[in-house]
Amino acid sequence: MTLRARAFGRTGWSVSEIGFGAWALGGDWGPVDEAQARDTLRAALEAGVTFIDTADVYGDGRSERIIRDVLQTWDGPRPIVATKVGRRLSPHVASGYTRPNLEAFVDRSLQNLGVERLDLVQLHCPPTEVYYRPEVFEALNALVAAGKVQHYGVSVEKVEEALKAIEYPNVVSVQIIYNIFRQRPAELFFREARARNVAVIVRVPLASGLLTGKMSRDTRFAQDDHRHFNRHGEAFDVGETFAGVPYEVGLEAVEAIRPLVPGGTTMAAFALRWILMADAVSVVIPGAKSRAQAQANVAASTLPPLSDETMQALRAIYQERIAPYVHHRW
Repeated sequence: MTLRARAFGRTGWSVSEIGFGAWALGGDWGPVDEAQARDTLRAALEAGVTFIDTADVYGDGRSERIIRDVLQTWDGPRPIVATKVGRRLSPHVASGYTRPNLEAFVDRSLQNLGVERLDLVQLHCPPTEVYYRPEVFEALNALVAAGKVQHYGVSVEKVEEALKAIEYPNVVSVQIIYNIFRQRPAELFFREARARNVAVIVRVPLASGLLTGKMSRDTRFAQDDHRHFNRHGEAFDVGETFAGVPYEVGLEAVEAIRPLVPGGTTMAAFALRWILMADAVSVVIPGAKSRAQAQANVAASTLPPLSDETMQALRAIYQERIAPYVHHRW
């Protein structure tokens, strides 16, 4: 199939509106062996995906190396590969975002990915203070000038950070959480991103699987799955796990959504199509751990637009059930 494409901000790139989030290839989502990981990514590419998102800390570089291995034998169109840097800092503090540290991270990703220049580097959810430090963005400009990076952007936790980041003229993209359970970015940030022609990458589109409709109170997660160990933000921002929605609250909201899903459509595809209704979105990056999941994600691009009535109903569910837990936080 031919995936619908969208412009990626002002880069001149055109990318598939459904991309591939490669966090699970590295870890934190339960076990995935390397052969299965490679097959999953190859399935996404075969289905027309032309944008891959990873990070240097996913499996301590494992995700990047799997992408390298797959692309070395891939004879189709070369996808854009975006990676993220900064979370290797220990402690993860704003003062660590220096030119030498950033360059060392970039050099490591160049090696992991087996390329001479990174397509897109994103700061990986840095402390809020980083966005108020122009010298950090000057360091990124220097890495572009050195030929190690083609473009750079940011991955944020909060709308406030996104709005601050796009004040820097060379920030070409913002990665942000946006889904039926996290609707705040659409209120102001999307408008500002469009006005500045900044690409928007949407992560956590299915609220860590809640919006697949397949989970219940009895669902159990592996010890090394963040949905087990980060329920309350023990390891990183709690907004990354179930989009910050308390698990039981999310399950109840899913039941309210279920009647809105058309027959013959999965809730996961429906939730992805909801995201694509926003024209500010350049690409959404669901993860996958199997060939079937990768193919199912891509199929969301073929669904017809959601009706105004459905969109209004989903907004009401969000406002009544979800917003009190998340809207003011991110």
